[in-house]
Order: sequence, then C-alpha cells, then structure tokens
Amino acid sequence: MIQARGRRTLGSRRATALAVFVPALLVLVAVSSCPLMTLASLRQVDDHPLYVMRYYGPYTSGILFRTGIEEDIYERIRQMAMPEACTCFAGLSTDGEKIFGRNFDWYDHPALLLFTDPPNGYASVSMVDIYYLGYDAEGPSEIGRAALLLAPYLPFDGMNEAGLAVGMMAVPHGRGSDDPQKPTIESLRAIRVLLDGASNTEQAISLLQEYNVVFAGPPIHYLISDAYGNSAVVEFIDGQMNVITNDEPWQVATNFLLTEIEPDGASSPCGRYNAAYEALVAARGSVSQGEAMAILQRVSAPRTLWSAVYDMTTGDVALVMDRDYAQELTFRLQMTGVTPD
Repeated sequence: MIQARGRRTLGSRRATALAVFVPALLVLVAVSSCPLMTLASLRQVDDHPLYVMRYYGPYTSGILFRTGIEEDIYERIRQMAMPEACTCFAGLSTDGEKIFGRNFDWYDHPALLLFTDPPNGYASVSMVDIYYLGYDAEGPSEIGRAALLLAPYLPFDGMNEAGLAVGMMAVPHGRGSDDPQKPTIESLRAIRVLLDGASNTEQAISLLQEYNVVFAGPPIHYLISDAYGNSAVVEFIDGQMNVITNDEPWQVATNFLLTEIEPDGASSPCGRYNAAYEALVAARGSVSQGEAMAILQRVSAPRTLWSAVYDMTTGDVALVMDRDYAQELTFRLQMTGVTPD
C-alpha cells in the first residue's frame, strides 16, 4: 500500500512536470523544426522494446529538464537501486581494435539507442533507459513522446565519434566535491558532458575535474576508454575524485570501489569482475566485437537489460536485449576518421 502510494505521488509529479514541459516544447517547435524532426525519427527495432532515435539540432534546454522532471527521474532511480548491477570492460590491445563492452543490469524497462550531433560537440551514440521519461511496454502518448527530447541528459553508456566510450556502474557509496567555484552536474548528465566534449580519456578526466558531480540517484563510478588504448575508472569518495588508470591493455569495473579494494588480477570479491578479467588476460586485451559479446554473455545476470559492445576504432555498435544473444542488433556511428598515434 505504501509503495503504491509512493508511485502515484511520483507519477503525479511527473505529470505536473510534463504539463510545464509540453507547452514550452510548443514554443520551441514554433521557432525550429528540429524537435519535430527528432521525434519523427523515432522507430522501434525490436520487441523488448528497443527504439532508435536521431537527435537533430541543439538539445532542448536544460532549464526545461529542471522543471521537476529531473527530480522525479532521480527519485525513481534511487528507489529502484540495486546493490549489484552492471559490468564494463575495455579491450585495448595495440595490435587490434579498441573495444568497450557493457552489461546494463537493471529492471525490465524500454530502452533507446540515441544518436546525437550537437552543434558544438562530438557526435555520439548512447543508450537511455526511457522508463524514466514516461515510457513503458505500451509506449507513450503523443504528448508523453515529447519527453524524449530530454533523452540526451540521461545516457547510461555510450561512445562518441572521436572514439571515447563511457559506462557507469552502481557502487556502495560515493560523494563528489562541493566546491562553490565549480558548476554542479548530476552523475548521468556527466556522461553527456564527456561524450560531447572529450576526445580521449585524459580530456574526459580533466572535464570531470571542472564539475561537482552529485549522485541524486545511487552512487556510481565510471569506466572511460578511448581509441588510443587508454582507460580509467573514475570514483568519487569523501569529496575527492580518484582515478585508476589501466596498466595493462585491458580494464574491468563492476560494483565495488577499486579505490578501496585493489584486486590482484582476478581476485576481487565480484565473480563477474573475475570472469571478465580472466577472459581479457587470456586474450591479452585483444578481443573482437563477437568475442567481447561472448564475455558479456558469460557475465550476464537475470536482470541484464542490455549488452552493448562499442568498437572505438570503427564506430560499430552491437546490441543484445534481454540476454537474447542469438538476436544481435548492429548499428554504426560515423567516426571522425582521425587515426590515433
């Protein structure tokens, strides 16, 4: 009873927020055709459902995102948080393609593969859990569909045209800085900042240092990798940003803090971490897209919502929904064509 009452309260807040957002959207449409072109590009590509959408023009103003929708989104994520969810790894062999693998272990929610190309940033592709934008298995109303214009602010993982890839995973605890001289962003929006603004891991770390990263939802850490063969796990503990860079041509992260637990190889308390690490050791970090997907299958869990493999060299993206590894979907992001040194 109490839980159901909470859901109604959140739903009411979301409806109120959308009531503010939709009229604002109509104003945007009056001065630009980009929002309509964006929504018209939406298509369903499997029965999960998984959708694909291409975002045209600049993103809908973040001010609209803060009309109440953002508060509702992160409250829902916080209430649904699971202590163990998600696996990310990077295969970064010098004699092969640079591969980023990611399992998103969560609830059975609809998902969106989003292509963006902002005027002053890198083009990218990212995965979004659009349950938090009002979608369910039945799909949204036409008015509810407008909330998808806020999807760029909610990436859970992704890759940009320069070959930078990012994924997030829940951790037991975390607290970012609260420097009054820095702007503050939420942890998922931080992924958007990186995809739009960083071409490599070093730049991504520098960008994160310019912000206070806060956790309105569950605390998380990031695995960041690039087409140059560099990667890093970034964690926030007691107001400090900690960076653990790769010292091998591979790196793995799951749901424990590497700052606190420093496993010697595949000796962590997490079986998924150990299995992925062992596979990458055996391959010396050189894995194809298919081999990376096989690792994700091996470490998948009953709640694995999607498995994504991003090829940071070619821009190829492979997706599997609901652990149906016989049904792999493939996409491509056009890369800049700059060959890493």
